[in-house]
Amino acid sequence: MVEFSRHGAVFQNMDYSEIDSRGEAIAKMIDEKTGEGNDFLGWLDYASRLPEEEIARIEKTAKRIRENYDALVVIGIGGSYLGARAMIEAVNGFFPEDKLEIIYLGNTLSSTYTAQVIRHLRNKKFAINVISKSGTTTEPAVAFRLLKEMLIQRFGKAYLKDAVIATTDRAKGALKMEADKEGYECFVIPDDIGGRFSVITPVGLLPVACANIDIRAFLQGVKDAEKDYSGHDYKKNPAYFYAATRYLLHVQKKFTSEMFVSYELQNKMIEEWLKQLFDESEGKEGKALLCSSGVFTTDLHSMGQFIQQGSPVLFETIIKEKNPNLDVEVPSDERNLDNLNYLAGKNLSYINDKAYQATLEAHTEGHSPAMVISIDRMDAYNIGNLFYFFFRATAFSAYLLGVNPFNQPGVEIYKHNMFKLLGKPGVK
Repeated sequence: MVEFSRHGAVFQNMDYSEIDSRGEAIAKMIDEKTGEGNDFLGWLDYASRLPEEEIARIEKTAKRIRENYDALVVIGIGGSYLGARAMIEAVNGFFPEDKLEIIYLGNTLSSTYTAQVIRHLRNKKFAINVISKSGTTTEPAVAFRLLKEMLIQRFGKAYLKDAVIATTDRAKGALKMEADKEGYECFVIPDDIGGRFSVITPVGLLPVACANIDIRAFLQGVKDAEKDYSGHDYKKNPAYFYAATRYLLHVQKKFTSEMFVSYELQNKMIEEWLKQLFDESEGKEGKALLCSSGVFTTDLHSMGQFIQQGSPVLFETIIKEKNPNLDVEVPSDERNLDNLNYLAGKNLSYINDKAYQATLEAHTEGHSPAMVISIDRMDAYNIGNLFYFFFRATAFSAYLLGVNPFNQPGVEIYKHNMFKLLGKPGVK
């Protein structure tokens, strides 16, 4: 279970009476599935309902991929890849000592990035996990077409049957039709779980298992979180208390931006996932905070001045892990030209923690209050618990704002405009 704390003078006179009058009703509305968008609340108990045979099939497929390929290309965009990538990088870091390379494509229309990935794969034996509910989303569909053509030219069409795994709709859509026709192994994206909540489904579980991360520990973290964060008393439920506090910072204290912060570079994608989770869930009807992100101490050298003394528009939500997965010790140097021998013998994690403490004090004594969400370490179990914490917080926070947490109508506008400019048939 996460630990939640608040730091800054602004919290001393925060009035929670509005939440006192609405909190229990919203909590019940979530559990009873009576609120707007309730048909997308399948994540509430998905981990507890996931059959053992499906977990075993995911593990079996991951084992086959790990034993037969040099790389796995995960094709997806938004919720179809962010959660899995966030977890893989947080647990394994950027330079894992693992024989299977995990590569991401279909998350951009950048021609340079796509061309470089294709060039990087030219001499590798790789598998593809293409993740798309419809199979027609532009970025992943283009990437899938490019990689299929590449594999067919190198190995022949028959190669695709074993090399492609489709995570898609249960019964319909272009990708499902192709998978059935070509004999690809398929995993299902549940109808009642939206993309930004789908990391706990095969959307996230298969890539994570391929990265040699224990998905059973991850699912146990989620299952325990189902109990940890289900209480209706928002003051005793850390997920709801965090959601209520960020809501009041916005509507009562007039902050307009929430900055998700980590002190570990490999956690950057967790922040990217959080930006989608909250911005896409809440950013409707001219409402909601704008979520941004920062990795400290790196970004203190670029944004620290603004956070400390710039416009008082943001508060920080810090994701703090108490124990790093790896550590190094600062050595002594006889000449000491850099004057760092006072740090000799100290672990870098100790120094980083002091930087965290110093920054927290500086920012909260300035005009940037902070909330800290702490976990023991970034392992599979704790990340499962943390992700579900944010699921609950998102739903509660969006309902406080009075918006549907589970749709994204504004996203369709740019797509229509793009299709029109590209000359897609039938688009006017």
